[in-house]
Amino acid sequence: MNAVQGEAVEIPTGDGTADAYLARPSDGAAHPGVLLYQDAFGLRPHLRSMADRIAAAGHTVLVPNVFYRHGRAPVVELPEFIDLSERPDVFARVAPLVQSHTPALARRDAGAYLDFLAGHPLVAEGPVAVTGYCMGARLSLLTAGAYPDRVAAAAGFHGGRLATDTPDSPHLVAGQVAGELYFGHADQDPSLPPEQIERLETALSAAGVRHRCEVYPGARHGFTQADTDAYDREADERHWSALLDLLRRTF
Repeated sequence: MNAVQGEAVEIPTGDGTADAYLARPSDGAAHPGVLLYQDAFGLRPHLRSMADRIAAAGHTVLVPNVFYRHGRAPVVELPEFIDLSERPDVFARVAPLVQSHTPALARRDAGAYLDFLAGHPLVAEGPVAVTGYCMGARLSLLTAGAYPDRVAAAAGFHGGRLATDTPDSPHLVAGQVAGELYFGHADQDPSLPPEQIERLETALSAAGVRHRCEVYPGARHGFTQADTDAYDREADERHWSALLDLLRRTF
């Protein structure tokens, strides 16, 4: 494991400037790039700690505030620990932000994030990996489909609405994906019912995408987020094992 250095950075986009967190090994060398997409609660200390853990494994990790159009992070003030009694109020504040982040905006922003990584002196040349959580799992899949030559691998964990019956459903990009995919689904997740899990698997298999989709028994939506009451230590460690294995295969 490497010593890690983290810093705040700014990313120019077509709609302004996105604030972000960049974590990297402190050895001053260039390392493979990883784009980490937030969950609905946004860029906060826990997301930075996740980026640090990936960086310690030998990667330069970018975590953008995808809600930058609404302000700098934290866009919504959050309690230090988000428990069930506080969730309705928090969700009422973050839901409009999630809904406003359309697939078209997500694809455009992804290009800016990838450009930032490609131009950074401490990111190794070549394609990067992407990982995402909750809404970030959708962004991860959309990015892999929109930029197949720039994304070598993508992962998503406890993602919701990955394979809906709408014309802009993320699973419809399967035919454009070139990299390897991994999805870790929460067993107890109403935002991704069994029919959507099956629809995603069918789409990826039909497109010939190298992938693995696994259901984590007993896990709830948000199982990787240790600052929420949905956290599941066993499922989270399984997620880390799967993600770091994917990165080792990729780089």
